Amino acid sequence: MQPRNMSMSGVVDLAAVKAAQEAKAKAEQARAQAAREGGTGAISPADLVIDVDEAGFERDVLQRSAEVPVVIDFWAEWCQPCKQLSPVLERLAVEYGGRFLLAKIDVDANQMLMQQFGIQGIPAVFAVVAGQALPLFQGAAGEAQIRQTLDQLVQVAEQRFGLTGLAVDPEAEPGGGAQPAPERPAGPYDALLEAAVQALDSGDLSGAVQAYKNVLGEDPGNEEAKLGLAQAELLQRVQGVDPQQVRRDAAEKPADVQAQIAAADLDLVGGHVEDAFGRLIETVGRTVGDDRDTVRMRLLELFEVVGPEDPRVIAARRALARALF
Repeated sequence: MQPRNMSMSGVVDLAAVKAAQEAKAKAEQARAQAAREGGTGAISPADLVIDVDEAGFERDVLQRSAEVPVVIDFWAEWCQPCKQLSPVLERLAVEYGGRFLLAKIDVDANQMLMQQFGIQGIPAVFAVVAGQALPLFQGAAGEAQIRQTLDQLVQVAEQRFGLTGLAVDPEAEPGGGAQPAPERPAGPYDALLEAAVQALDSGDLSGAVQAYKNVLGEDPGNEEAKLGLAQAELLQRVQGVDPQQVRRDAAEKPADVQAQIAAADLDLVGGHVEDAFGRLIETVGRTVGDDRDTVRMRLLELFEVVGPEDPRVIAARRALARALF
């Protein structure tokens, strides 16, 4: 159990780039297996809320997050706000019908997990999707805010990771074990997308880029291909560069557009999302003409890598608008 290895801040490395593709493939394989076995794959609503400890964290949270978004509620018996928040989360877990799984962690009994997640106070709510963790909110929150956050989580999990959730049978007996939802029909571009995943697995970034372009050539609006292409091109750009030299050039040549762009790519690959965005927004503010357009276009490409609904992208778009106008 190593929560520190999960992406706590949108780190974009080789594993994270492939996480969406791999999680989607695993989910579809599990759905196909359930269909072959002839089972309904449905679980009881009572099984949508589980207690998790350090010993079972990898099995109950990390592994399950390849099938369904796992929302983690860090709580304690003495915490009065927790007693208000936890019942709301439990009710919503049932109401959302398997679109997320709620894992409850008692921080008094699992202080290592609390430390690993860097929690300073409770209640604290995180989500884990395809092995990647992200903070949702801390402290008391209204139900409307909670619903909005959960809706965004479910949408991102489905669109970017192919996680459609768990099938729930209201009449199923508790403890039946969670199984994936029924298999969905194969899409028209699944073979091309699979070719891109295989290229990434083999380290063939040029092949992955071309495979994603093949999909977009037929379906320009394919979100999975747009995300994959942006990520593969980013990795292709930083492959083989000398990070120290790139950062030295950026520090010594603040007016050099290409130096700042190269450093921003490295920032993003290293997980420093705000630094990457801030660097390019500052560069936009001190450039004009073609140079400004070049920087702006690279920033828009990095927005695609992180995802348009990420709050850091939303904030950066506002900052970019201010820099431009």
